[in-house]
Amino acid sequence: MPILVMKFGGTSVATLDRIRRVAKRVGVEVAKGYDVIVIVSAMSGETNKLVGYVEETSPLFDAREYDAVVSSGENVTAGLMALTLQEMDVPARSWQGWQVPLKTTSAHSAARITEIPTDNITQKFAEGMRVAVVAGFQGISPEGRITTLGRGGSDTTAVAFAAAFEAERCDIYTDVDGVYTTDPRICEKARKLDRIAFEEMLELASLGAKVLQTRSVELAMRYKVRLRVLSSFEEQSDEAGTLVCDEEEIMELNVVSGVAHSRDEAKMTLISVADRPGIAAAIFSPLSEAGIHVDMIVQNISEDGRTDMTFSCPVNQVARAEQALEKAKESGSINFHDLVADTGVAKVSVVGIGMRSHTGVAATMFQVLAKEGINIKVITTSEIKISVLIDRKYMELAVQALHDAFELEKAA
Repeated sequence: MPILVMKFGGTSVATLDRIRRVAKRVGVEVAKGYDVIVIVSAMSGETNKLVGYVEETSPLFDAREYDAVVSSGENVTAGLMALTLQEMDVPARSWQGWQVPLKTTSAHSAARITEIPTDNITQKFAEGMRVAVVAGFQGISPEGRITTLGRGGSDTTAVAFAAAFEAERCDIYTDVDGVYTTDPRICEKARKLDRIAFEEMLELASLGAKVLQTRSVELAMRYKVRLRVLSSFEEQSDEAGTLVCDEEEIMELNVVSGVAHSRDEAKMTLISVADRPGIAAAIFSPLSEAGIHVDMIVQNISEDGRTDMTFSCPVNQVARAEQALEKAKESGSINFHDLVADTGVAKVSVVGIGMRSHTGVAATMFQVLAKEGINIKVITTSEIKISVLIDRKYMELAVQALHDAFELEKAA
């Protein structure tokens, strides 16, 4: 029988009533003739509670035991979901990561999937099981210890299973009914997209759109897994939600498909550093070692052998970045006059595959921001994206103005 992967997030399985509703939805797909692999998250709020227990018990915790504790939330959901399906006379059983086994690296709390052997689940399907309910977010290391994939890891689990089992589709059920042209809470004209290309979704996810985890989109793009994002709280049709797919499946590509934003950004500038070969490596290597997520990078013109280097990072990583750079300065690997952090900025981006074959997107974007009196602090571009850093107080105005300028409320 064809295989369908269905993933349900924490809000979708937050209560027993919601688990029953989800189970009915799974039963509908079984009735259509699918063998179903259901990937579940922990019930809403459960992972945060477990993390709190660990931090209260052991502030400098053993990461291996941390994973053992925080992964238990998914085990509870998987068992309850399997029981609920059994009560509906749907042959189902739960699977923990180690039982599959979902093999990962040894990087506890941030493990990466290395292999998903299909034999065990395939055998159970052959014996009459119709639904495999798999605990998301977790796996097993080469040392035989439980690992977790990091926040949002259940999305990655679902896509990896869809790739391994060559599933017809991977449905990601969330508390939103699809992918929008921008955040509907900011712009009331935001429109739900019927389809979006993998590359566009990857850019939107990495730029702040929280519908899908970035790693899950990377996996889907690599293995050509058709993803559908839809709501678990609304009645569904075959055309519901947003399909994330190869661009060849999309008839008409918009020049711009969406406007993304990230509120919690910071701009950091190293003033007067030596302009010499290797200076960028000397600056960004210690930042990488400190786990700083650097995004936009701009180097100013050199004068008298000195230059300024500006980069952006999440605002909650500023203190760590400052510490790493000061330590590098003390060691003599870099020398700078001053380090200035601006923690009042936001990133706004326009994304669209159609930008590859159309000119004028940057000009339109900059004209719109100028008309609204919004100063641009940093600009970066790629083939299908233009991002700017602006003062945070103007973020919502910028999103709305750009959405209007590119007429994203209209279908292609």
